[in-house]
Amino acid sequence: MNGLVLPATAMMWVGLSVSPASQRHAEDQPVSRIQRQLPATRSSNQQPAPSGVVVTDTFWSQALGIRKRLLVWLPPSYASQPGRRFPVAYYLHGAWGDETNWTMQGRLDATLDSLVAAGMPEMIVVMPDGDDGFYTTWNSLGDYAACRRASPPARRDGESVDTYCVPWPHYDDYIARDLVAFVDRSYRSLAERRHRGIAGLSMGGFGAVTLALAYPDVFAAAASHSGVLAPSRGTARAPVPTDRFDPQSIRASYGDGFWVGLATIFGKDSVAWAARDPGRLAARLLSRTKDLMPALRVDCGVDDPFLVQSRAFRDAALALAIPLNYAEHPGSHTWDYWRRQAAGSAEWLARQLSVP
Repeated sequence: MNGLVLPATAMMWVGLSVSPASQRHAEDQPVSRIQRQLPATRSSNQQPAPSGVVVTDTFWSQALGIRKRLLVWLPPSYASQPGRRFPVAYYLHGAWGDETNWTMQGRLDATLDSLVAAGMPEMIVVMPDGDDGFYTTWNSLGDYAACRRASPPARRDGESVDTYCVPWPHYDDYIARDLVAFVDRSYRSLAERRHRGIAGLSMGGFGAVTLALAYPDVFAAAASHSGVLAPSRGTARAPVPTDRFDPQSIRASYGDGFWVGLATIFGKDSVAWAARDPGRLAARLLSRTKDLMPALRVDCGVDDPFLVQSRAFRDAALALAIPLNYAEHPGSHTWDYWRRQAAGSAEWLARQLSVP
């Protein structure tokens, strides 16, 4: 592991360079439901530690103009202590995914159960459906009518066009405003910034960091696994010039299939891309309201095609003297990597959000 924390003084979707078949292979590998060593082994006459509960919910999003689904992990004490309120962490999926990814492929609920049994402070964990929207307001509306005439991507089992196609792709307001408000009025949350954090993988890593930087009144901490944290830098597939905005090089680096989505969401000019760039968002927040700078955590696999982007964001944070918990680990852009690293972000978020 190559890890560091930058002191205060001192950016594909899930499938890029990883074929659907290889993703399934990684997802089918055996996974331990205990993600870290517990302090002691229970004797045979002890009761098993209580576990959390995953519930499915839906709500109307004004920002998108449709109803959306979410999964909510309620910690063990949620039922047994009905007068207690809890911090909330939001976990965002990657592109070509949905709200079930973190539990079905990531086994996040089992990881959380194990961490709480080992002493981690309890929190509510919310996993929303983000479609393939990059958790931002799109540069153009997209073709809503054409989306409704087609079928949702085959990977999204049973989803209808009524929940996949959105007339108003404001995915940032959907998460930071609509979803947060719904959770705070529907569950026993501690409805304050200091008790609210966000994390995500790949596209969701981009969403977590940019939402925390763009809505600093909402989120106090953000964690990214393999995030798209410097979109204009492309991937390891092909180099992209760093001294200018070069759409053709960016397109070649991501590939034509991926570029189609990015061009709709991010646009095709440097101004639109810069407005969504995590490093630039951090600089803007620092110049305006540095007291609201969220705690930031970034990790990436050393064989991940997006490692160049995590390193670029690391360098931007260093240049801005923004504290960043940064680490690189063995692994690539796969669920095997994200399953192994989820415990780290969950523990980190729980510590950040469990403040008086």
